[in-house]
Order: sequence, then C-alpha cells, then structure tokens
Amino acid sequence: MSNNVIWKEVFFIATHVYACLCGEWVNLGDDPESRIGGNHSNPYIWWEEGAEVYSPIDKDQEHTMYQQDYVNIYFKGAEYRIHPMFIQIKRS
Repeated sequence: MSNNVIWKEVFFIATHVYACLCGEWVNLGDDPESRIGGNHSNPYIWWEEGAEVYSPIDKDQEHTMYQQDYVNIYFKGAEYRIHPMFIQIKRS
C-alpha cells in the first residue's frame, strides 16, 4: 500500500420518519409503499424537501377539527390523517 493513499472515514447518517398511527409508533420506512403529505411522497423525501403539512392561515370554519393542521399518511394499505405532533424524526 502506498504512503500517498489517504484514507477517509465516511459516516452514513440514516433518517427515519416515525408516526403514531392509532396509538402505535411505526417507522414509515418499514413499508416501501408508504406515502406522506399532499404530494404523496416517500417519507424520507417528504422530510428532506421541507416536510409539508396542511396548515391553513385563514380558517373557513371555527371550532372544527377539519381546519386543524394535519398530514395525510398512507401506510400498509390504510390511510391516516394525523396531527404533525405525532411525527418524529430519528437520525442515526
């Protein structure tokens, strides 16, 4: 081996998107068909591209769940509408 070779250590940081779906925390990456957000993105892409959520500034109706912030999630054949506080990001 030549002394001119410089060895560089490369660290891979994985990003995992977790969501609490009906009381159970799941890694959305466990389902290759999972989608999140208005653009139906892969969870990793959704996070890297700004993590869009539905969050109206002007609400058409007061005192209704329909105007609260939410994210649509498709996971293992079911569709969910959850508040963004039920999403966690893990980087390791």
